[in-house]
Amino acid sequence: MGDIINNQTGNMLGLFHGKGGEIDIPKPFERDIFLFDTFVAGTSYIEGIDELEPLLAINDKLDFFREPDNAYDPNAIVIRTSDGVKIGYIPKKDNPVFSRLMDAGKLLFGRISKKEKRGNYISISIKIYLHE
Repeated sequence: MGDIINNQTGNMLGLFHGKGGEIDIPKPFERDIFLFDTFVAGTSYIEGIDELEPLLAINDKLDFFREPDNAYDPNAIVIRTSDGVKIGYIPKKDNPVFSRLMDAGKLLFGRISKKEKRGNYISISIKIYLHE
């Protein structure tokens, strides 16, 4: 038994983790899975959206946050920039599945795919991703 424990490095750690006791832990497989194309709802209700619009760029990452106490929709998902600035919501018709995924602990996020200013209205198209 002593021979098994006394390997090249002289310790049990070296036996299980290779030369010199260095631990080689495999990295988890991560990927972003595209789920859906939609748009940002409610931009016309966001104060200061006109000043914010020039700062939004194609492919910018958007963070999603659940808002289960929302008076209009218990499945509401708020969309914020990476700086934490609210720009709107996932459309009510699209959010039941996404809110369930988020409530189950899944990480969803968006990326801006297109934006267009139409008078006082700003249209922002987004792609929704699941980070696994």
